[in-house]
Amino acid sequence: MALDIAVVGEINLDLILYGLPQEMPLERELLATNFRQTLGSSSAILAHNLSTLGTRVGFTTCVGPDPMGQIALEYLRSAGVDLSHLISSQTTTGVTLLLPHDRDRHILTFPGTMFELKYDHLDLPFLKSASHFHMSSLYLHRGLLPDAGRLFREMKAAGLTTSLDTNDDPDDTWLLLDEIFPHVDIFLPNRQEACRIAQTNDVSEAINRLAERVPMLVVKLGADGALLRKGKEEIRAAGEKVTVVDTVGAGDSFDSGFLHQFLRGAHLQDCLKFGNRTAAYSTTAAGGVEAFRDEKRRKEFLG
Repeated sequence: MALDIAVVGEINLDLILYGLPQEMPLERELLATNFRQTLGSSSAILAHNLSTLGTRVGFTTCVGPDPMGQIALEYLRSAGVDLSHLISSQTTTGVTLLLPHDRDRHILTFPGTMFELKYDHLDLPFLKSASHFHMSSLYLHRGLLPDAGRLFREMKAAGLTTSLDTNDDPDDTWLLLDEIFPHVDIFLPNRQEACRIAQTNDVSEAINRLAERVPMLVVKLGADGALLRKGKEEIRAAGEKVTVVDTVGAGDSFDSGFLHQFLRGAHLQDCLKFGNRTAAYSTTAAGGVEAFRDEKRRKEFLG
């Protein structure tokens, strides 16, 4: 079956501890009020949620032989993601420990296999069988990063549309974007990432600077919704009000909703609105994918 979208990215589990104080003293046993183990990593969350929406998703990732890796893969299999081109490793699959504090959170990650995926591992004909190519968490792919510009260039040359969500850069260097951006059709940062990349604290100025570097800029603004800039055209969509349980994975869920509609040929305003809707829906359950695993509730909420 032909793919709608090929995703290259990382996979791990998220371990989420709720109710911990924001200031955590050393040598004290701090008690959480709740705990969730669920599928983590921006790439895997996006692939999972896109597939539950009905988009045909192929996901290439590097995974270890450990139980955490197998649990993570089962989440994706249950969502119908094509995992026929996994890369096996003897390294332990990564894990992320999240400590939410209202809308802020500590994020602690052991990369594991994230750093191991390389360009030579990729089956390019498989990726090119899709109509669209996407990468998330660019700076967690230490092995692939030097060839990321080359990879995007090849996908564009094969006729695919492309999108990128860098997520955070742990080193705060934001390297290689000048090489990658010429081959990116849709760039999907959040407010903080846009400001860091553009080297300004003013989000409006960040939008102006980044819109000159990519054909379509989509900035996620949290509770304020999202903004799209394409040339001189600017579209805004307000965020949806829900009772928030957990914001983990909301940005990745926005990406899944936006790309789902984009790949169906929807108007850009509708892409933006649906992105906000999937992001809001994501926050109604703990973790980035748990809301999307409830088929009945998902269809009632998203339509």
